[in-house]
Parts: sequence; structure tokens; C-alpha cells
Amino acid sequence: MEKEILEHGYNFNRRRFLSRLSLGIGSAALGSLLIPDLFSGNNAEDDSLPPGIPHFAPKAKRIIYLFQNGAPSQQELFDYKPKLREMLGQEIPPSVRGNQRLTGMTANQSSFPLVGSFVNFQQYGQSRAWVSDLFPYTAKIVDDLCIVKSMYTEAINHDPALTFLQTGSQQGNRPSMGSWLSYGLGNENKNLPNFTVLLSRGIGNGQGVYSKLWSNGFLDSIHQGVQFSKGEDPVLYLRDPEGMDRHARRAMLDNLAELNDMAYQEFGDPEITAKVKQYEMAYRMQTAVPEVMDLSKESDDIIKLYGPDCLVPGTYAANCLLARKLSENGVRFVQLYHQGWDQHGNLPFEIAKQAKDVDQASAALVTDLKQRGLLDETLVIWGGEFGRTSYTQGKLTADNYGRDHHPRCFTIWMAGGGIKPGIVYGETDELGYNIAQNPVHVHDFQATVLHQMGLNHEKLIFKHLGRRYRLTDVSGKVVRDLIA
Repeated sequence: MEKEILEHGYNFNRRRFLSRLSLGIGSAALGSLLIPDLFSGNNAEDDSLPPGIPHFAPKAKRIIYLFQNGAPSQQELFDYKPKLREMLGQEIPPSVRGNQRLTGMTANQSSFPLVGSFVNFQQYGQSRAWVSDLFPYTAKIVDDLCIVKSMYTEAINHDPALTFLQTGSQQGNRPSMGSWLSYGLGNENKNLPNFTVLLSRGIGNGQGVYSKLWSNGFLDSIHQGVQFSKGEDPVLYLRDPEGMDRHARRAMLDNLAELNDMAYQEFGDPEITAKVKQYEMAYRMQTAVPEVMDLSKESDDIIKLYGPDCLVPGTYAANCLLARKLSENGVRFVQLYHQGWDQHGNLPFEIAKQAKDVDQASAALVTDLKQRGLLDETLVIWGGEFGRTSYTQGKLTADNYGRDHHPRCFTIWMAGGGIKPGIVYGETDELGYNIAQNPVHVHDFQATVLHQMGLNHEKLIFKHLGRRYRLTDVSGKVVRDLIA
């Protein structure tokens, strides 16, 4: 054999051949242990890597998304527009408004008077970013933030806009961003879910949130977001019923797995195996969740950093602290929803209250992650589903006004996870109504977030009912200017 190899010009002998072969077999075995589905063949038709493997080296390992449900008014928080104050009460010029679609709440208005912010702004940090006086804590961390003032979307009402930002589609029954990341990257901690959801409520009832926002859609149900509540049982139905101990639970799950395996062999439904995985995850979470939820070991300095509300379950501050604990324990995607930002009227009073609810805890989360050395690998996102109009909705008085929905421009900020710190990206016109520079569509934002996690948004696909689906549908581009 050695002679044949030499005659054909190959520069190695039998010993080197067997040595190389053993290395290949060992690598394949290691790969199958690290990623059980690596050689399953389920993705043979895809040009992407199998689930569980990033497409390239990630800049971030985890995401905490601080979603401000109801659409915060950018004019009162980050998008400083002194011209609006100068033109108080004047009609918005037709050349600015154009043919914008109106909601049913302002479609019957005959007048659209401009209104500037009631609150003052100042510049902070080396970036000299303008930040509202409503956000004194956020102002202190401005050099850690990447403020994007040129986001835009097509949806003009809450449900489709919120669904679009979270799932990439204005219609329901699509996987959410957290589900796509769970599918694409797999588990980091086998004892906790990949994707968790935390809810809090600000002033009034606000716009509601619903489970379709953290749905797995057509992906396996193991990728669905797990909602944590503020009660004694943070995850419902996780505790064993009376009379059942851990040994009995283990025996029951083993027997159930055998029955499910028989059913799978007969019917071949992948949801059967997904259910088995969920049962096993719940069993492991029985130990892991109480430990994560325990705040008794947090130092006084941390409690002071987040504020006293962090000890009140279900508050925004408590959820921010819990998000840090979940993230540092390997949960890939932690989604917070804070309701109450829908200020169609009485905006000066209501937005001040909302800002106070979220300002300290949002800044504390970034500071906490940074001092623990976790900010570089954790992408923090803050923002809502669209913006607010530069003109008032309803009656304009000396001390009161409201703002309607505005999809043409809105502001978000990001921190950590390989995003450039201390920059302001994009600009709106002098009335804060249209984007003047560097527009960022929702799909561009989604593509950029996936990129930071090591995923190519065009290759993170799933074939369903004969069509290839992805989070960014058929568009979107990575905004390279935002990446450090």
C-alpha cells in the first residue's frame, strides 16, 4: 500500500494516513457530543450550518432586551428639537408631513399643531449626546451607549408594530427573535431555558402584551419563551404536587419518555421529542430557578444601584436585576416588557412617571454588567415599537398635550455586545418628523443583532410548508457603522 501511495505522488505513508484518520474520527465524535444533532441530516437542504453552531465568531453571547411597550416619545427623551419649541402651535408644514398614513385617532383632526418637549435637554459625556432631564441616570452612562435616532417601521398601530419588531412579521404565528436565537445557537445552560420573558407595568394599563410575542411559531416548542411571574411560583406548574418527591418524579419522567419514544417511532412527530425535552427542562429548572430568583445574596451596593424597587417582585427594577442574574447564568435571550408608554394625552405627567420607573434600573443594569466584566459579551437593547408625532393629538394647552403613533422615526439605544459605545447614529429633520441621515429599518436592526450573536441573518433559516423563513424575511442588512 505504501508503494502505491508513493507511486501516485501522495506525500504520506500508512502510518501518517492512519494518524490523520484517527484525528478525523475523534473530531467527528467530539462534534456529535457537543452538538447532538450535528449529523442528523435534518438540515441537508439548507446552505446554513446546523442549529447550535454560529456562522462566525460572535461578539456577544447573550441579549437583554428592555422593551418599552407602547412607544416612548423620542422628542421628550433623546431627540432634542429646539425648533419644535420655537414653532409651538404652528401647523406642521405639508412638505414635512407629506402623505403619511394617519391612525384612526387623528384621522379626523382638522389641525395638526406642532409641540416641542416640555422638558429640557443637556449634553453629556465625550459623545456630547443630548439626553432629557427625565433621564438623569441614563445620562451618566451615555458613553457606554449607542443611541440610534433613525429607526423606522411600516406599521402604524401597536399590535402589528410590536409583532413586527419581535418576530419580523406584522402577522402572528412566526418565531420571535428569542426563539430564533434559541434555534440557531442552542443552550448555554442546560438547567435554564434559552429564552425567558419578564413583564412589568407602568402608569395605567397601557398597551397589553401577549404570548404570541414570545412564541416559537413553527419551530420546535422547546424554543418558546418561558414567562417568569412575580408570584410564589415564578414559573407556573414547575413544583411537584403534594405526595410526589424527586425520585418519584424522576421515575415518572423516565416511564413517560419510554412511552413517548414508542409514539415517536410510530408517528414520527418531532413535537413528541420536543415535549420530552420540555419535561426534562422543567425537572432541571426545579432546582435552578429558585436559586436564580433568590436576591438575598445581592450586596447592599447592588440594591442601592438598582433602587429599592428591585426588591419588589414584578417591578421593572426587580426584572432588570433578575435579567442580569438570568443572563450571567447562561440564558441567551432575556426579554423584558414594560407597559405604559402610550401617551396619546396627558403626556407631560405620564411620561415623567414612566421615565422615573425605568431610568435608574436601566442604567444600573448596564453599570452592573460592566463592573462584572459581562457587558462586552452581553448586548443590552432599550426601545419601543415606533415613535411619536411632532404634532399634538387632541387639544393643545399651555401645560398639556399628547402625541400619536409615528412609524417614520424613533429612537433606541444599545450597549455592550460589540456595539460601538459613546456614539449617536442617524438624525431626524429639525422638526423630528422625517429621517435626515442614516435610516435603520427594523429588519436592519434585526440583522445587526443576529450578526453580533455570530449569526448570518440570511442563513438562519427554517423550511416550513415549502418555504424558507427567516427573522428578517427577504430584506435587512447589517449596519456596520454600529459595530465596534
